[in-house]
Amino acid sequence: MSRTPEDVNKLTESTYKNVMEQFNPGLRNLVNLGKSYEKAVTAMTFAGKAYFDAVSKIGENAAVSPVSRELGVVLMEISEVHKKVQLELEETFKRFNRELITELERKTDMDIKYMNATFKRYQSEHKLKQDFLDKSQADLKKLRRKSQGKHSSKYEIKENECVETISSRQTDMQSFIAEGCKEALLEEKRRFCFLVEKHCAFTYQLTAFHDKAKEMLTVTLPSWQDKCTDATQVPDTVISMIDGLRTPMSVIPESSPTLEHSDRTNSGSIVPPPAPSLKAHTSPLASMFSQDVPKRPISSELYSDQESLDGNGLSRSESVSSGMDMAKKTRVQTIFPHTSGNNETLLSFDDGDIITLLIQEERDGWLYGELEHTGQRGWFPSSYCRAYNEPLIANRVESPLHSQSVTDPEQQEEDEEVEEPVLLPPPDYSDSSRDRPIKPSTPSPQNMASLPNGHLVPPFLG
Repeated sequence: MSRTPEDVNKLTESTYKNVMEQFNPGLRNLVNLGKSYEKAVTAMTFAGKAYFDAVSKIGENAAVSPVSRELGVVLMEISEVHKKVQLELEETFKRFNRELITELERKTDMDIKYMNATFKRYQSEHKLKQDFLDKSQADLKKLRRKSQGKHSSKYEIKENECVETISSRQTDMQSFIAEGCKEALLEEKRRFCFLVEKHCAFTYQLTAFHDKAKEMLTVTLPSWQDKCTDATQVPDTVISMIDGLRTPMSVIPESSPTLEHSDRTNSGSIVPPPAPSLKAHTSPLASMFSQDVPKRPISSELYSDQESLDGNGLSRSESVSSGMDMAKKTRVQTIFPHTSGNNETLLSFDDGDIITLLIQEERDGWLYGELEHTGQRGWFPSSYCRAYNEPLIANRVESPLHSQSVTDPEQQEEDEEVEEPVLLPPPDYSDSSRDRPIKPSTPSPQNMASLPNGHLVPPFLG
C-alpha cells in the first residue's frame, strides 16, 4: 500500500496525537480504576473474613452438639481454608498494585512529557525541511523565468543545480517522514506492548492464585461432602444414649419430708457437742411444773431380753422397726426462757417453744435437742421444760409421757413407788391398737403371752 508523503506525515501526526490524547489519558483512567479495583478486593476480602468468621462461630456452636459435632468441625475447617484463600487473594492484589498500577502511573507521568517533546521535535524538523524544500522550489521557478530571455544558456547550470537541490531535499524529506512515521508507530506499539506485558504478568499471578486456591479447596472438599451426605445418620454414641433412655428403669420413690426428718432425728449419727461442764441451773419455780422428761435412756440389754416374734415369724424389733423409723423423738415444751449468751453449744429459746430431744439422756441436768421453729440445736437445762402432751402424729397412739400425765392418781402413786424406770416398748401403729387403751406397766411373766418358740410378747402387741 503506497501513500504520499503527505499521507504518511498525517499518519505520523495522528499517531502521536492518539498516544497523547487517547492512550495516556486512558492509562490515567486505568490507574484510577486499578486503585479502586484493589480497594474493592480489599473490602471484599475483609467482608469475606468477617463472613467466614461467622461461619466458624456457627461451627463452634455445632461442635458442642452430640449429633452435629462432625459438621461443626467441617464448618470450622471450611472457614479456615476460605480465609487462607482470601489472604492469598489479598497478597495477589498487593502485587497487582505494586507491579502494575504503580508502574503504569509512573510511566504515564513520564510518557506525557516524552511524547509531547518527541512530537514537537518531529513537527519542527518537518517544518524546517519543508521550508528548505519550498525555498529551493521557489528559486527554481525564478531561474526558469529568467532563462526564458536572450541569455537562456547562462541560467541552465544554476537551474540544474537547483533541481538537484530540490531532489535531494525531497528525498531527505521523504526519508524523514518515513522514519518519523515508523518511530511514531513504534512508540505507540511499545506502549501497548508494555500494557499487555503487565497484564499478562497479572494474569499469571491470578492463575497461580486460582491454582493454589483450587488445590486448597479440592484437597478436603470430598471429605467435607461425605459428612453431609446423609442428614438422618446419627452417631453411635447418641444411639446408645437414646437406647439407654428407652430401657425401663426402676423408679425409687422419694421419701416424704416427715420421714426424712424422722430419719435425721432418729439416726444414731448425731454427734452433739460436749455437754457443759457445770451442772445445769435448776429454776426455783420448777417444782410448780411436773417434770416428765426422761432422766436416762432405755437399757438396750433389758429391751433385748423382751425381743419376740410377731405373727409372721419376724422378730419384734424387725416388726416395729418401720414404726420406729417413722416416729419422732420425744418433744418437750419450754416453761422458762433461756439465753445461751456467748456459748455456742447452748440453745436459746422463749417460754412455750417446742424442742425435740435428740438425746434422751440427761447429763448433769442438761438435755440436748433441736428447736423446732428455727432448727437450732444445743444443750439446755432440763428444769426449764416439761413433757409436751400433744401427740406427734394425729392418728398415732399416745406417747408414754402423755400416758403418764393422764394416768389416774392411784396408778401414778403406784408408779412412784417403783424404783426401777418403767420400760416401755415402742408404740404399736397397727389399726387394732387405736381402740385399746395403753397402760404403762412393768413386764412380768403374768402379762406376757408365750409364743411357740418361747419368746414373750407384751399383751398390747398381740
